[in-house]
Amino acid sequence: MGVSVEEFMAIVLRLPEVSQHESTGYVGFKVRGKGFGYLWEETETVGLKATVEEQLALVAERPEVFEVQFTAGRFGWVVVRLAGIEADELTEMVTEAWSLSAPKRLLESTL
Repeated sequence: MGVSVEEFMAIVLRLPEVSQHESTGYVGFKVRGKGFGYLWEETETVGLKATVEEQLALVAERPEVFEVQFTAGRFGWVVVRLAGIEADELTEMVTEAWSLSAPKRLLESTL
């Protein structure tokens, strides 16, 4: 069980029109200028955009893997410990985070 930083990067960079932005201590990911994820390589954690409902459900179900990062409007960002999640579940979460930020036309042409 667990996903490496390299595996996470492969998952996120497979999605259409993803750009990455290096900053002090983390890497941010955007689709057409809208953020949907972050990687903190040092702690092997990622932050992903989700709905508030999903955020709360994930944290309640497995607090050893997920924690609340912050909420903004109808979105709840979730911190994910890479060591505690399997690749297929992380792929689903990353894809969902991406889809919450991607423009409708991009979603329609991709899905």
